[in-house]
Amino acid sequence: MTEMNTPPVVSRREWLAAVDTLRDREKAHTREGDAIAAARRRLPMTEVDPSTPLVTGHGTVPLIDVFEGRTQLFASYHMWHDGRSAAGQCEGCTFFTGQVRELSYLHQRDVTFAAFCQGPYAESDRYRRFMGWEMPWYSVPAESYERLLADRHFGMKASYFRDGDHVYETYWTTGRGVEPMAASYGILDMTVHGRKEAWEDSPPGWPQPYETDGRQFRKDGRPTAQWARITAGHDDNLHNTPPGPATPSCCSRPVA
Repeated sequence: MTEMNTPPVVSRREWLAAVDTLRDREKAHTREGDAIAAARRRLPMTEVDPSTPLVTGHGTVPLIDVFEGRTQLFASYHMWHDGRSAAGQCEGCTFFTGQVRELSYLHQRDVTFAAFCQGPYAESDRYRRFMGWEMPWYSVPAESYERLLADRHFGMKASYFRDGDHVYETYWTTGRGVEPMAASYGILDMTVHGRKEAWEDSPPGWPQPYETDGRQFRKDGRPTAQWARITAGHDDNLHNTPPGPATPSCCSRPVA
């Protein structure tokens, strides 16, 4: 053991009893989550212009084409800092977007996943390729902001439904509501030290070096996930202008 405070050591029988007690609370939490999801499925929906333009590497396409023939679309709105280097891009959006890898399970359930980026297509797509992401990637031109965002902001996640030639928004969330995208958080929550974030209710002496102001997603001056790409030799140059300073996180959020 290190000098760091640790849980008390008990017999396996005592430990199993404590886990079983917690399991009742976990099951109640799961059932409440199921009930909330059931209520979400019963929400009304609002119509969105299916012709809303989005930019791809092959030109401009209407929103309805993003569904790729499926009836449902989950759009991850990715923030962007114009003119910044890769190191200065949004660490929070990088954290969440980078955890979406295998899309076949969504496709099997008639759902298309797509990233809607705030930045210009050519520059932001270079970022996508630098990060090794393979999901469909679209740039949202300024003319489409109000149609899609409706006074909200990038960083949100939204669900859409297609009924023939009509498109409807069925749900949206932001802040901690986007955490289901992050398998890393789910795994960390099952470990003894948790996320190591300062807001967590942990016993005295537990390590909590991370504040929820963006630093929890950064390491040595750039979004954490970028270091593996740099080590593997991938070029992070997004444009020919000198890199600017990092911008404070657009995805820092309150914990409530």
